[in-house]
Amino acid sequence: MDITTTAKKIRAGERRALARAITLVESTRDSDRALAAELLGAVGTDRQALRIGLSGTPGVGKSTFIESFGKMLTGLGLRVAVLAVDPSSTRSGGSILGDKTRMDLLSRDPNAFIRPSPSQSQLGGVARRTREAIALCEAADFDVVLIETVGVGQSETAVAEMSDLFLLLLAPAGGDELQGVKRGIMETCDIILVNKADGDLKSQAMRTCADYAGALRLMRKRPQDPDDFPKAVAVSALQEDGITAAWEEMQALVDWRKEQGIWDARRTDQARFWFQEEVRAGLLSRLTSDAAVKSQMAALEQDVAAGKIRAAQAAEDLISQLFPPAR
Repeated sequence: MDITTTAKKIRAGERRALARAITLVESTRDSDRALAAELLGAVGTDRQALRIGLSGTPGVGKSTFIESFGKMLTGLGLRVAVLAVDPSSTRSGGSILGDKTRMDLLSRDPNAFIRPSPSQSQLGGVARRTREAIALCEAADFDVVLIETVGVGQSETAVAEMSDLFLLLLAPAGGDELQGVKRGIMETCDIILVNKADGDLKSQAMRTCADYAGALRLMRKRPQDPDDFPKAVAVSALQEDGITAAWEEMQALVDWRKEQGIWDARRTDQARFWFQEEVRAGLLSRLTSDAAVKSQMAALEQDVAAGKIRAAQAAEDLISQLFPPAR
């Protein structure tokens, strides 16, 4: 791959070049990682898109919402990129990657780009290289980047560390969802969208929305929010109802954060967070690829399996051998 040519094509908005570049940054090969770093440096960081993370329970209609929301945005003249993360099998490592087929209309929109990616067993609801894919989409001059996580739960809050807005999509008539949804993700999200507010479920959706609005008011106010955020909004992705109102709420929150200087501060904090994550992941990768370390780990694993030593003590012994305490 010619880095200079590819970078120019990406900045010119060529979709094929962008797709190839995302494949490159997702690669785990050492040679590809070096090329990916060079490419990311070549495309630059002067362009910024609105990054929106989206999480939701299975069957809540995330793909339907993204298609309706994406079509509304492209109708406003905006360019939209969708990074949809699918769960990977813990046995085979494979993923279905079916999000593109579920967004048939949006996938054919010339102002939209949809890229499904495997999570590769990465916790946090996103793939490890999703943040680099976001940077490439920004370089390709997309106005909005939607990041869809694999599900909802305590681990899916990692998407909040790479997005400007974090949306939580929930369905009505789902039982005691205030108990079912983890408090961590409730405290992290900026807007709760109660989907399927149509037909027989509309009245239930409005009650559910009111319940969440009440619950959010009881939570401690966050310094990055104006007085009326976070909030709950009822939408119908199927009938495309409430989508425009939800977008207006998002814009209001973004504008307020930019005026208060919170937008830039948040991006700075996120950059620090991902630097630390990359250091941790890089150290672990180096350690587990070292023959001597692998031998030490294998010996300690046998002792742990045989009950000769506790797992925590074995880990502490290995770390002490690798990084002896200063005298």
